Amino acid sequence: MQDQFGEFVIRAWQPSDRQAVAEVIRSVLAEYGIGWEPDGADRDVYEVETAYLQLGGAFWVVEQQGQIVGTAAFYPVNRGVGTVEIRKMYLLPQVRGQGLGRWLLQRLEQEIAAQGFREIWIETASVLKEAVKLYESSGYLPATGIETERCDLIYSKVLDI
Repeated sequence: MQDQFGEFVIRAWQPSDRQAVAEVIRSVLAEYGIGWEPDGADRDVYEVETAYLQLGGAFWVVEQQGQIVGTAAFYPVNRGVGTVEIRKMYLLPQVRGQGLGRWLLQRLEQEIAAQGFREIWIETASVLKEAVKLYESSGYLPATGIETERCDLIYSKVLDI
């Protein structure tokens, strides 16, 4: 996968991205007062191959001038037939407010639909106000069944295929 949004290059994760990706996610979590959990909810960042790629999911990085400034990922989950969860959708503060987050979410949805999945779940935390607003304005509906301890909101959306 490789795509572009303005000056941003969105591409498939590579093993050499592991530390930079971890730092982006850790710093965004810290910005919102959420703890980095390398042995828990964030373990998948160190295990992209088995947590995403081998399961039929995807993990993307967002680059600006060769620097990783964001991430977005999804993988299949057992919440019904043809269901995925979007995870690790984070952008550094300096690249927010340019429509990149909305574009990334739409691009994820396109890729998810192209792979034949029909439903998307997203767990998030209410302190991530921009993310909550994005999901709600993009047709995601509140749901139940939170599995990640640091999350207090969960949304789902059935795709029109």
